[in-house]
Amino acid sequence: MIKKNILLCVSGGIAVYKGAALTSKLTQAGFNVRVIMTKSAQEFVTPLTFQALSRQAVYTDTFAEKDPQVISHIDLAEWADLIVVAPATANVIGKIANGIADDMLTTTLLASTAPVWIAPAMNVHMYEHPAVRRNMEILKDYGYSFVEPNEGYLACGYVGKGRLAEPEEIVEKIKAALLGEAQKDLPLKGRKILVTAGPTKELIDPVRYLTNRSSGKMGYSIAEEASRLGAEVTLVSGPVSLPVPEKVNLVRVESAEEMYNAVIARFAEQDVVIKSAAVADYRPSTVFDQKLKKQESILTFTLEKTKDILKELGKMKTHQILVGFAAETNDVEVYAMKKLKEKNLDLIVANDVTETGAGFEGDTNIVTLLDSNGHRESLPILSKNKVAQKILEKVIELLKGR
Repeated sequence: MIKKNILLCVSGGIAVYKGAALTSKLTQAGFNVRVIMTKSAQEFVTPLTFQALSRQAVYTDTFAEKDPQVISHIDLAEWADLIVVAPATANVIGKIANGIADDMLTTTLLASTAPVWIAPAMNVHMYEHPAVRRNMEILKDYGYSFVEPNEGYLACGYVGKGRLAEPEEIVEKIKAALLGEAQKDLPLKGRKILVTAGPTKELIDPVRYLTNRSSGKMGYSIAEEASRLGAEVTLVSGPVSLPVPEKVNLVRVESAEEMYNAVIARFAEQDVVIKSAAVADYRPSTVFDQKLKKQESILTFTLEKTKDILKELGKMKTHQILVGFAAETNDVEVYAMKKLKEKNLDLIVANDVTETGAGFEGDTNIVTLLDSNGHRESLPILSKNKVAQKILEKVIELLKGR
């Protein structure tokens, strides 16, 4: 088998040590590996480490032309079968997205026509910053692929999304892409899954609306994990500020009515529906055309019930696995079991949103899984990504039972 050439571009962050492990594992897997390091990356690990692991010279300076027969960054750009930027900092993502070429890494990337994979690693709030998300969307439009970061404890002390994907995970993806090796078992391959996420907004007047504290993080984690497991995923999302998971079909909605229509229209073709969105139970019965002015005393307006999406799906379902959420503040399992039965669900994810580490907006959750067969599984505090994995493990089990 002809060896494939991997150009590993290492930018500066604490995850540089994983870049060294990635170099070692790629070399052991039989790839030719060459490494470019930014000046910041060298503050964490020396070029000598990467040289020893790759058995190749390490490139750090655009102007250090050691071979007069070639121009180094052009030669590397043409040599690579695949370029992997790992770890990719917010800084280097921004530079690549905006065509800035001021060092060996960025100059080489601009000169290459090889596929480029970006593996971000940064603080969770940096990862969610609008500028970083915009830059990632620009790179996706350019045809770059992303190896999504994992959730967990970060070097800065936060728990959330931002950890560089594990070297073993990246190597397996590269082997599957370049060597045509079979990917690990994808238990949801060929399955269609619809996930709802986020809040809804119910208009009062042109400038005001009713909503809730849902951030959409749980639903987006489920959509991302389902896609990783091979499913064809549709994500029906209320208004949130989160990056769209790769290979997920996003349908944006605002109101409960819009979410109802989007889900009902797609329900028949789904194998699984996971309804994690926090949909408004009520909306103003009248939406005012003009901004309501401040009143001298109490302002009163009437609310009417919205359509119960989950209950309607329970009536309609034929072969589908239907999963709901019960976010409660008291008697959590009592209310969850009532909802499971009344709405004809197969599985319900129950949690007490008042519990520390659970509920809206945070990066962790504490849930109990209850199914229609009477099985109960209480999970400890986990990242929402890990909770998503546990939910989908249960969904896979239910699918096998069908």
